[in-house]
Amino acid sequence: MLNAIVDLSHHNSVSSFAEARAAGVIGVIHKATEGTEFVDATYNERESLAKSAGLLWGAYHFASSDDVVRQVDHFLEIAGTADFMVLDFEPNATAGTMSLADAEGFVNEVQKRTGRFPCVYSGQAFLNEQLGPRSSTVLSRCPLWIARYSAQQPVIPPAFKNFALWQYTDGSAGPQPHQVPGIGRCDRDKFNGDEPSLRALWVGAAPVVAADAPRPRRRKPG
Repeated sequence: MLNAIVDLSHHNSVSSFAEARAAGVIGVIHKATEGTEFVDATYNERESLAKSAGLLWGAYHFASSDDVVRQVDHFLEIAGTADFMVLDFEPNATAGTMSLADAEGFVNEVQKRTGRFPCVYSGQAFLNEQLGPRSSTVLSRCPLWIARYSAQQPVIPPAFKNFALWQYTDGSAGPQPHQVPGIGRCDRDKFNGDEPSLRALWVGAAPVVAADAPRPRRRKPG
């Protein structure tokens, strides 16, 4: 796996994206919005700095129990130009936790407006609790980014064929390394593939295969 992604918010200090890039970081996924009103005050400036350093840029929306359409409006207003978009679907103790039905509505609405399903981020335990044994959900049409702070790979619900990204540490829990030059301790993520595949995923060129979807057949040589 490729240990080349960090995810950040205003809680992180960044001194140099160039140093992070030199240390092997390829992409940044940054908090953009939460609910229907909150905007991360560091988002716009860091987008410019990260791209200037040659890093891939992505944006995530921290879901709440607020109206789904208003949340999509808010997210796309702030992060609509991001190449890689993410729904952060996890418990929200402050503004209420988004329901599974609303998470499905969120990704459908983003796809309708942008032509592309966003990635879905969630913790291993929460996602398995929400989906259980069900074999299908529209979420499986989204790249899966899953958190498990362990040396062991995440256990994913049956609806998903595999995960794309694995958040293996929050900068404290989980296996090393926890730090990145130019950033310090932060959430770090492994990509389940190589660099060309990561870049293809970022721009939407890599297909997402759900657990119940037929796998493409290889053509016989001849």
